Amino acid sequence: MTVCLDSWALLAWLDGERPAFERVEQLLQSRPLISWVNAVEVYYRVERDHGRTEADDVLAGMRKAFELDLPGTALMIETARLKTTLPIALGDCFAIATARNRKMTLLTGDPEILDRDVPCSVEDLRDSEASDGKPGR
Repeated sequence: MTVCLDSWALLAWLDGERPAFERVEQLLQSRPLISWVNAVEVYYRVERDHGRTEADDVLAGMRKAFELDLPGTALMIETARLKTTLPIALGDCFAIATARNRKMTLLTGDPEILDRDVPCSVEDLRDSEASDGKPGR
């Protein structure tokens, strides 16, 4: 496993948005990593839009398809420190810190992340081709 997904990537995959859907599908055999914080973001969005039963089903599917990473204290502190330097959502900071901590590429299409210089490599899922894998954007 060499990639980490954020909630944007998961929601795009669930909605079948191309090209993100195809890219995530390519990676499913390797069980990409997702922070539990981002998984919970997806859960609440699905419950809000489609109800609790659908959210429970999506969570069960995520647990089978992805490796879910429960952040420990050190990663939470790292995320808080990252949040002091980046004016973005806390969930986005968890995705970035998780990818950086595991030395993985973060897959996203979220402009809040893509439009900033972040301390991990990022692949833009809105593009039809993978990014160059260089740190930040």
